[in-house]
Amino acid sequence: MGHPLDNPAWSALTGPQAGLAGRRGRAARFALDVSPFAAVADGSVGAWEDLAALVGPGGTVMVPDGPAEAPPGWEPTIAIPGVQMDGAGLDAAHDAEAEVLGPSDVPEMLDLVARTRPGPFLPRTIALGAYLGIRRDGKLVAMAGERMRPPGWGEISAVCTDPAYRGQGLAGRLVRAVGAVVRERGDVPFLHAAAANATGIRLYERLGFAHRRDILFAGFRVPAAVPALPG
Repeated sequence: MGHPLDNPAWSALTGPQAGLAGRRGRAARFALDVSPFAAVADGSVGAWEDLAALVGPGGTVMVPDGPAEAPPGWEPTIAIPGVQMDGAGLDAAHDAEAEVLGPSDVPEMLDLVARTRPGPFLPRTIALGAYLGIRRDGKLVAMAGERMRPPGWGEISAVCTDPAYRGQGLAGRLVRAVGAVVRERGDVPFLHAAAANATGIRLYERLGFAHRRDILFAGFRVPAAVPALPG
């Protein structure tokens, strides 16, 4: 077995977050209202055929650590070079101002995400783990939470701050606070960032994260000729 972070989505979808996943053979994906992420166990043709059957003709997926070239017959839709960062050195700490966000907060969370674009966040993404937020005058102005949970690890994600409140250190505080939740569970924090996000990467490095490897977030469209999954 390789390291859980070498194929983080597969490790999460077939491990701690299997209850939020659909699976067929060597392919798995999160529920459609939770995350667009999918994964294959390996790069074999059979694994991609399993994923095509699971997703259905013409469907789209985002594959963390996906291939640079689309599998035969598939259509590439997006490719985002990224970095994977190990948070073993994170100075994690709870924050008295950070409040736990729940289902009733989802409309505000979706609005904040729409304005700041930290990455995919859907109506039930909150089911992936703990989400914390900071408010000003009752308004949600910053948040961070958990996404993929490979065995022994917890990904910090959806780190975002309303543009009017940037420069106050809110993002860093929330990353440390979510990291404390991950640590209390006995896991190690990690995260992904777009390689072009130099400002974010510098922040994460100051907080104690270290570059582990480069990673590609690749989107693909399923061939239209693939038969639908029975049942």
